[in-house]
Amino acid sequence: MMKKKSISASKASLVLFLCQMISALDVPLDSKLLEELLQPPTITQQSPKDYIVDPRENIVIQCEAKGKPPPSFSWTRNGTHFDIDKDAQVTMKPNSGTLVINIMNGGKAEAYEGVYQCTARNERGAAISNNIVIRPSRSPLWTKEKLEPNHVREGDSLVLHCRPPVGLPPPIIFWMDNAFQRLPQSERVSQGLNGDLYFSNVQPEDTREDYICYARFNHTQTIQQKQPISVKVFSMDSLNDTIAANLSDTDIYGAKPVTERQPILLTPTGSTSTKVELRGNVLLLECIAAGLPTPVIRWIKEGGELPVNRTFFENFKKTLKIIDVSEADSGNYKCIARNMLGSVHHVISVTVKAAPYWITAPRNLVLSPGEDGTLICRANGNPKPNISWFANGVPIAIAPEDPSRKVDGDTIIFSHVQERSSAVYQCNASNEYGYLLANAFVNVLAEPPRVLTPANKLYQVIADSPALLDCAYFGSPKPEIEWFKGVKGSILRGNEYVFHDNGTLEIPVAQKDSTGTYTCVARNELGKVQNEVRLEVKDPTMIIKQPEYKVIQRYGQVSFECIIRHDSTLLPTVIWLKDNDELPDDERFLVGKDNLTIMNVTDKDDGTYTCIVNTTLDSVSASAVLTVVAAPPTPAIIYARPNPPFDLELTGQLERSVELSWIPGDENNSPIRNFVIEYEDGLHEPGVWHYQTEVPGTQTTVQLKLSPYVNYSFRVIAVNEIGRSQPSEPSEQYLTKSANPDENPSNVQGIGSEPDNLVITWESLKGFQSNGPGLQYKVSWRQKDVDDEWTSVIVANVSKYIVSGTPTFVPYEIKVQALNDLGYAPEPSEVIGHSGEDLPMVAPGNVQVHVINSTLAKVHWDPVPLKTVRGHLQGYKVYYWKVQSLSRRSRRHVEKKILTFRGNKTFGMLPGLEPYSSYKLNVRVVNGKGEGPASPDKVFKTPEGVPSSPSFLKITNPTLDSLTLEWGSPTHPNGVLTSYILKFQPINNTHELGPLVEIRIPANESSLILKNLNYSTRYKFYFNAQTSVGSGSQITEEAVTIMDEGKMAGILRPAVGAGKAMASRQIDIATQGWFIGLMCAVALLILILLIVCFIRRNKGGKYPVKEKEDAHADPEIQPMKEDDGTFGEYSDAEDHKPLKKGSRTPSDRTVKKEDSDDSLVDYGEGVNGQFNEDGSFIGQYSGKKEKEPAEGNESSEAPSPVNAMNSFV
Repeated sequence: MMKKKSISASKASLVLFLCQMISALDVPLDSKLLEELLQPPTITQQSPKDYIVDPRENIVIQCEAKGKPPPSFSWTRNGTHFDIDKDAQVTMKPNSGTLVINIMNGGKAEAYEGVYQCTARNERGAAISNNIVIRPSRSPLWTKEKLEPNHVREGDSLVLHCRPPVGLPPPIIFWMDNAFQRLPQSERVSQGLNGDLYFSNVQPEDTREDYICYARFNHTQTIQQKQPISVKVFSMDSLNDTIAANLSDTDIYGAKPVTERQPILLTPTGSTSTKVELRGNVLLLECIAAGLPTPVIRWIKEGGELPVNRTFFENFKKTLKIIDVSEADSGNYKCIARNMLGSVHHVISVTVKAAPYWITAPRNLVLSPGEDGTLICRANGNPKPNISWFANGVPIAIAPEDPSRKVDGDTIIFSHVQERSSAVYQCNASNEYGYLLANAFVNVLAEPPRVLTPANKLYQVIADSPALLDCAYFGSPKPEIEWFKGVKGSILRGNEYVFHDNGTLEIPVAQKDSTGTYTCVARNELGKVQNEVRLEVKDPTMIIKQPEYKVIQRYGQVSFECIIRHDSTLLPTVIWLKDNDELPDDERFLVGKDNLTIMNVTDKDDGTYTCIVNTTLDSVSASAVLTVVAAPPTPAIIYARPNPPFDLELTGQLERSVELSWIPGDENNSPIRNFVIEYEDGLHEPGVWHYQTEVPGTQTTVQLKLSPYVNYSFRVIAVNEIGRSQPSEPSEQYLTKSANPDENPSNVQGIGSEPDNLVITWESLKGFQSNGPGLQYKVSWRQKDVDDEWTSVIVANVSKYIVSGTPTFVPYEIKVQALNDLGYAPEPSEVIGHSGEDLPMVAPGNVQVHVINSTLAKVHWDPVPLKTVRGHLQGYKVYYWKVQSLSRRSRRHVEKKILTFRGNKTFGMLPGLEPYSSYKLNVRVVNGKGEGPASPDKVFKTPEGVPSSPSFLKITNPTLDSLTLEWGSPTHPNGVLTSYILKFQPINNTHELGPLVEIRIPANESSLILKNLNYSTRYKFYFNAQTSVGSGSQITEEAVTIMDEGKMAGILRPAVGAGKAMASRQIDIATQGWFIGLMCAVALLILILLIVCFIRRNKGGKYPVKEKEDAHADPEIQPMKEDDGTFGEYSDAEDHKPLKKGSRTPSDRTVKKEDSDDSLVDYGEGVNGQFNEDGSFIGQYSGKKEKEPAEGNESSEAPSPVNAMNSFV
């Protein structure tokens, strides 16, 4: 199998999103798969190694584990079995190993001090927890002592000792006065690491009687107070006055004035000391000196430099703080205290030791029978830790023999493992400063291949973009994956495909011919399985006609076009924006299908208009600028954009400001309204110009505010009503000095990407915002509503930091502070974030369905407890699907439907159900991570409804007095059909409907012969089906009984229209005697009229018919052909020759456009003509009554007088 060698940055996130890379025999996190596979226990949650508890609250010692079958739990205390059944105060949570020791109901926390260890065991092995040391916190009172007042001479040093009581954990010390105000501290007065208050030299203002040391014990949330200490400072002036009052004038008196003195160290004492710190901890070194003037402290590392980015000075530089120390930080650190009279120094020799830390922690091993594998446990520390192995919690030296296992120091080698080799191994790495304990199981499985990707999954991509087709799999031994295109296609190979280790097939550049079905086959020695997925490659969406730049005068109208071409299966949506924002809510803006029109344009419509086309797979956009100008007063004046300013000059350069001046260019008949000043930062973003400010067009100088550490160049752009000028030539460059950052990062957020982490992100400062070199960020966090100290770390100039090992979905207080080589930005504000979400734990309960009617149901459920949501509750999803139709009893492809109900809603409506059907549904809770487990499937049924109309109705076999009806059952019966209802009525010669007859037909019939009907009569039929609920929609037809056995009546479909039901007559009146006589008379009159017209035409005279012909100019009614002078209306009836063009209407009685210039409708009263389905014209020729069409378009008989008359009308 090919392996992708590199993945571009743009694809990396997509690949990670698709799935985690599966190494050999890694078990995918598929819930169904995990339920089926046997697995040794794994400790998932445990209490910290050093667990200090509140003695007033119940003690909860956590121990959670997973495995298949679920593990059982046991505990040891101080190395021996802890029988919890014998202690009424101790209980174990169900399905868990967590102990709860009841202190609040009579138990004493001190009685449960000790070392606890949890064991989780199933048939595949045993996992053990760390040794958990339980100690109750202590906050003892201060011992009573008699404190003498401190009388100190001005300028002397002084130390006020705190000596807090020993607590667990140690208390936090601070000094306050009787008013609970913190005592001010400075370079002269400060608190040491041991809590004592040091005065480098006292001043008269230090005199007070309420120096009080407080100790805060966080675990018990108590504060203890030491008795107030009194300090009296004697100044030299007051001391001299006292001596003078007690001596005579002849005595020599006078105290020495305050004398300056060189520094001496108050702490630490001597010239050298030692300090041992552990790797990863914070190193704190302290030097506090006495002296007058107050000494200044400086720190150096002998033979090296203080570590960059990890070194901080606190307590007015009296404390050196180095975070995250390592062995490289060992060495001699010298503090130097100096004032104008001299200096003193102290050397602290620092040794960094290390508790054990992992180099390679052992990882779970899943093997198939007969395979080999290794467990590696490598740790380091100072001193180097000892490695010891355990099997199922027992030292491996006394554990049961396993011939496939061999221990080689920090490695266990497995050869030809069998299923009995499954076990949990523990590696313990320890030295004098601590230990590490890791569980890693060896699980021997023999599993045939499985494909976890859903079958027939549809992937849709745009042409020329990558397509990634999943084939998530599992098996033991690890299956081999092959891909085929089509059901019988050949195996896919070649550079046009990329095969990922996790089974995913990547088509880097999908084309239209890539569309099709793809089959992945997973096989190992235990079997083979295959799965099909479908790929559809869509045409990209394109804007084939983009909006164009427009200049329009005020109060005019402008239109932007945006004509698109897209894949026919994708539904595009078109959005118009103005200046990257929504269009104004103004009726002047008209959005059409492929254009935007702005009516009555005003100056505020000036801007950039963008057309954005979105589909579910892609998005394209195009923009154009609209410039609104004033109408020119006279055609002679030409308006144009101004010429660019010139001669830029910088004066009055200061650290944070400079003055810029320029000379305006020609305004080109449109006054300059304002000047826009832009700047370039040649240090951070050369070649990129940014907006600085703008000033009125009458101003040619401006005072510009500057930022530190920016290499400025400026340019000026003039603006008038026409538009903007070209930029001026850049000014000279001006580099400002560095300074502390003025601002902190914005948009600070804390959102977990995994259940056990917190991802802190922020928008980094721009280059010019750094104010100096060495831009970094101090990221701080602490759990909200828990009295924890801030945890901080300093990171490079990035925009993300991940905190690992957090509880699932708990709130955190977060702040991010900028700093550079010159110092920190102001204190940042705090934001609230949450650690990562996990999938909800439980399904909604008490799911109930209330069927409202045959197409609507209401579902209720109980909300899940918020603690089990483990994330932001987004709502509930209801999955429902039709199982089968109760009328047909036939199953079909299950198409699940999903309805989402936002928020904490506990009910919802299910519309669009099919009547008389069986459905199933379940409910799931949804958070930001995904969906929780589904509730048990709930079955409900919909009642019967009315059926749809019969699928067809045909009327055949017409006779003199009968018709045969045939029909099809309804497409959607929506219940059990009880009968069919047939209604019919005759239609008489006046187009009115006769009496209605109703017949009920059994539901199992599909045809009927109606007898005893009238001959040569038209009938209208209404037909519908019924269930027990009622009647469905009806279908209608019309038919005619025949006049004799040789002539069949046609079946006419009813016209669809509104109004009273009417029907065309089908009576053949041409056989009636009175009608034949009438037609003969009419024909004779017409013949006489034609003869008269012919005679008058030959004489050249005019007659009324001729006038009408001239007025209408209709060739159909002209009596003779102009070319040969013969009549062109019809030929001799004996030879049956075809008529000449224009001589008569066709046999179907339609009038063609080429035969007559005026429409038959023109001779009526404005009523539109209508045509039968066979094309015959059935409209009104004159008057308002309809003429009956013939039964057919052609006849073998000679034309009747009626037809001859119709040829002239």
